[in-house]
Amino acid sequence: MTTEDIGARIRDARLERGLSLRSVAQALGVSASLISQVETGKTQPSVSTLYAIVSHLGVSMDELLGVSATAVDEAPVTPIFRPSGTVKPAVQRGDENPVLEMENGVIWERLAVGEGGPADALLVTYAPGATSSIEGKLMRHSGIEYAYLIEGELTLQLDFDTFTLHAGDSLQFDSVRPHLYSNRGDVPARGIWFVVGRRQQNQAMPTAPGEAGRGEQLASAVDVLRAMDDLHG
Repeated sequence: MTTEDIGARIRDARLERGLSLRSVAQALGVSASLISQVETGKTQPSVSTLYAIVSHLGVSMDELLGVSATAVDEAPVTPIFRPSGTVKPAVQRGDENPVLEMENGVIWERLAVGEGGPADALLVTYAPGATSSIEGKLMRHSGIEYAYLIEGELTLQLDFDTFTLHAGDSLQFDSVRPHLYSNRGDVPARGIWFVVGRRQQNQAMPTAPGEAGRGEQLASAVDVLRAMDDLHG
């Protein structure tokens, strides 16, 4: 998935809704030049910027990735174990993972998901120096966030506390708590994230001091995925 692909789909969604570059930029509190550069593939948006755009346009994750509902429904499945009365599971091969690359070296790989499932799953990579918000602002969102770090080192700022996670460490917290991820090491940090709890996004959530404004509240990579999937429903 290239930056040009993502930008073209964002541009198409904006034009379908009859919105100008200026109106979108004003709504998000960014420059029209930034929106234009994202649409033409000249720049990679940050996690928070991409969420703000797709949230404003009402674009789902599948739409952004160019995956139609029909394609998902008709995708071949590989049975693993099927006890009587259970739903047949499916395998998603690693080279089939939809991938999005964000500004500053954050990469999402969407793992196998099922409609109506209890959790959203994501393989996340933070390059050295990468953060979930390049502005350094603490973010919050709905759901319970779980993660397991496979390799590297990742720093989590949660409320007023800072934790350094190493390979083999895991975390869990209510994501309405302000938080920020950053890779302060010199090697990539890679882990599995889950967000459990399909509560409806509260767009009227007040902004706490030091946090991002409306449209940039949900900046952890996992929640961007959840929010875009929720918009599809």
